[in-house]
Amino acid sequence: MSGAIRQVTIRGRVQGVGYRAWVEHRARAHDLEGWVRNLSDGSVEALFAGPAGVVADMVERCRRGPSSARVDAVTEHDANAEALNLRRPGERFSVLPTI
Repeated sequence: MSGAIRQVTIRGRVQGVGYRAWVEHRARAHDLEGWVRNLSDGSVEALFAGPAGVVADMVERCRRGPSSARVDAVTEHDANAEALNLRRPGERFSVLPTI
């Protein structure tokens, strides 16, 4: 089983609709590592690390999001393990402050 680390930015109506909590719940349920945070431009950014197929599925789920969200675009790219260092100590998946 090969691992993958993908960073995604989700644009649309994705703040104030529970998007970060939805991402956190789904990521933890699938035992992914990473983080999610709001960006000051109104988008949401997330990092997912784990088995390649599970990470790809999570990125696809982000294209839909929770029922209260409206996702207009998702951009994604490979990331490295160093990006995982943004997590809070001791957490596999963190909700980070807005930047």
